[in-house]
Formats: sequence, structure tokens, C-alpha cells
Amino acid sequence: MLRCRLTVPPPRPRPGVSRLNVVRRWSSLLHRQWMLPSPAAPIHSISLSKSSSYSSDLAPALGGPASTVEVSDFDAPSFYLIRDDLLHPLVNGNKARKLDALVPLLRRYSATDLVTCGGCQSAHAAAAAVCCAERGLRAHLLLRGEQPEVPTGYNLVSLMYGSVSYVERSAYARREEMLLKHAESVAGGEGDVLWVDDILKKNSSGLNLEESDSMPMDGRGDPLSECSSETSLRRVVIVNEGACSVVGLLGLIRLVKYLSQAHIFGRDQKIVLVLDSGTGTTAIGLALGIIYLGLPWRITAVMLADSRDQYKEREKCLISNFKSIYGLETVEPNEGIIHWVDRLHPRRFGKVLNGEIDLCRRIAQQTGVLLDPIYTLAAWEHAVLLADAEAENHAKVVMLHTGGTLGLFGLAQSLSPIGELWKLDIAKGWYTSKARLNFHFPDVICSDAQLEM
Repeated sequence: MLRCRLTVPPPRPRPGVSRLNVVRRWSSLLHRQWMLPSPAAPIHSISLSKSSSYSSDLAPALGGPASTVEVSDFDAPSFYLIRDDLLHPLVNGNKARKLDALVPLLRRYSATDLVTCGGCQSAHAAAAAVCCAERGLRAHLLLRGEQPEVPTGYNLVSLMYGSVSYVERSAYARREEMLLKHAESVAGGEGDVLWVDDILKKNSSGLNLEESDSMPMDGRGDPLSECSSETSLRRVVIVNEGACSVVGLLGLIRLVKYLSQAHIFGRDQKIVLVLDSGTGTTAIGLALGIIYLGLPWRITAVMLADSRDQYKEREKCLISNFKSIYGLETVEPNEGIIHWVDRLHPRRFGKVLNGEIDLCRRIAQQTGVLLDPIYTLAAWEHAVLLADAEAENHAKVVMLHTGGTLGLFGLAQSLSPIGELWKLDIAKGWYTSKARLNFHFPDVICSDAQLEM
């Protein structure tokens, strides 16, 4: 279980804060340097026919209230798809959104190294390594489990861009201790080690490193670091698994503000945002954006890795930390915005059921959208169901594609045939075997009985 760190003490009593001051504080959060040059992403429309086939519209009509749409338009269930998977070849989906404010903060802090962790095929770890390498920082990645015989997918990207260490599962279970110990070894005796949210904690307003007018900039718009050489003291920043941190929420707030523009979805239209949730950070960031703008939107977050109570605990912890750091304790509560729901076909995290790979293949061929059976397929299935249910309420269903499609390569590796043991029947989407088939991605072992589910 990933636990949220309480990075700040209980807030001191504050004088009454007017709504205007709260709005100003919110607005100041978005006046900063960002990693992404724009919050925009392509938005497609997906329709489901009566024959259960899919079709896509690459340039759908956006904007305008739902009341202007004729009822006949809802005959074929449809939903919008935010193609965050197209943001960057390697850094895309919710990984890019969570790093959007985090990466510039590392540069303003003059960090030399980043330490983070994830599974063997962690998209977050790979994205962090790419972003650090592009900006002259060193990324140290602690990956759970054993080193694969043949690196593929995000594991290969991590090896190419970062310094990778494989950690036994027993040690990985104590994430904070593991990360801190490794960061201290990287920093050496005289270097500095800091958790990323503690950078914000250095100033109770969270704005001490947001101002960069007086800092010298390089050609990429990044502040010049005095600690970037190999001989300088190390400034090591720890980022939790999945960028589960306060600063990781800011890019999601930026996305919500972009989507709420009149020419996209507007501020008055009822919206149901659907996404898959690993750590839950993305859903929590979107919820904060909805609170900030006062939108009539809600979120359906498909739980993949933890229990509902654990997700709600993380939601409460992250939002509490966010409000405390940025002085927004008076912001309206977020109860009811996030609906944490189970997968339509519950299973242990990482398990792939019969027919799911074939379904991803069929969706890709019919729409050009590549999904993976571990994460994004879970959100897609809920979006299809909600598109039909919400049509009567004149609400638009919008799925956020969280990326991660390179994980298919890691999945293909774990499912690769060995001799004549088994084959994948693409036409039917099920597995046949002459011997017992066991595979895992990343940590789940499936038996013959499980494969028959």
C-alpha cells in the first residue's frame, strides 16, 4: 500500500479569508513555469453501435450546453476521449500531467538528482528518467522485483535514461525507508536530501520557489543550476511512487481549467470524467480543479491497486496537505466529487482475463486508440456503460486516456510463447496450452483455473 506522507504540521489558526482572496490564491498556483508548453490534448469522440463495434470522430463538435443536442443524437452511446497518450512519445498520459509542475520545481530548486520508485514496468519511473535526462538531472530509479532477462517497454526506457536498481519486494514494501536510504547514499555525506513536497513546505505559502524573475535562465527557459557539475554537492529530491505528491496535483488542475473553456466543455455542462486509478493522484488533482472552478462535474475513478478505504484515505491526506501548504483551508469540501468504483471484472492487480487482449486489439483496429488491459481498458469499459446511462441526464462522459501503452511490450514479454507450450488465439482472444501456463504482470501469477474465469 502506498501511504501519503503528512508533509506539514496542522495549520495555524488563520484570519478569515474572503472568497476573493481564495480565488486569488488559486489563480496564483497556475502562474508558474510548466513542463508542457500547453495543457491542450487532442479530443476524440467514440461511438458504440448496436452491433457492439466502435467508431471514432477525430474532430467532434465541442462546447455548448447539452440542451441544444437533439435526443436522436443520443441513440448511439458515445463519449469523449482526451488523448493524453499523444502528448509525448515517452512522457504521456497522467505521468506528463503529474510532472508538469514538478519538473520545473526541481530546476528552480537546483536539484542535481531525483530518486523515485515503481514497478518493473513503471511508466512513472520511465517518464521521470526521460524528463530528468532532457534537463541535465540524474534519475535514480528503484524498481520492484527482479531484473527481466530481456528488457522491454518502460523497463527498457528506464534503463536507457536513468540509473536503475532492482529492489526485493520485502524491502520495497517499506517505500519511504527505501527511498530515503538510497537518496542519502546518492547525496553523500555533505549533500542535501529533500522530499519534493518539503520544497514547498520551506515557505508556508508554497511560493518561495515559484518566483524566478531574478534567476538566470538557459536556452530552454530553465534556471541555470550552480550544482549541476559532477564535482558539486548533490541536491537530491525524493519523489514518491506515481508522483503521489501535492506538487503532482497542479498539472491536473491546469488540465481542468483548460477543459472548462467555453469552446471545449464550458463551465455549465454536466461532465462525468472517467479514468483508471493506480495511486489515485490523478483523480484527486482533477477533483481539486473542479472545486477551484466550481464546476458541476464529477469523477468516476476505477480502482486498480487498493481498497476503497485506502483510496479515500489518500484523497483526504493529499487534499489536506494541499490546502495547508497553499493556505486554502477554507476551500469548499470535495465530498461526492470522486466516485471510487471497482473494475467491471474485479481481479488482483496486474491480472489479465481471457479476451481482454483481443478486445484491446479490436478497439485499436476500429478507432486507432491503443489501450492496455491493466489500466486504460478498465476506464474504457466504464466509459461505455456510463455513456448510455448518462445520456438521459444530458451529461457528457469524458474519458481521460492515462497513457501507459508501452506497458503492452512488457505484457507481451511475460506472455511470450516458450516452444510449444501455448499459443494466443487472436481470433477468439483466449489461451490454449499443452502444459500449465503461469505468467505475471508485474507480480500476479495466474493458474489454469484463473485463466478459465
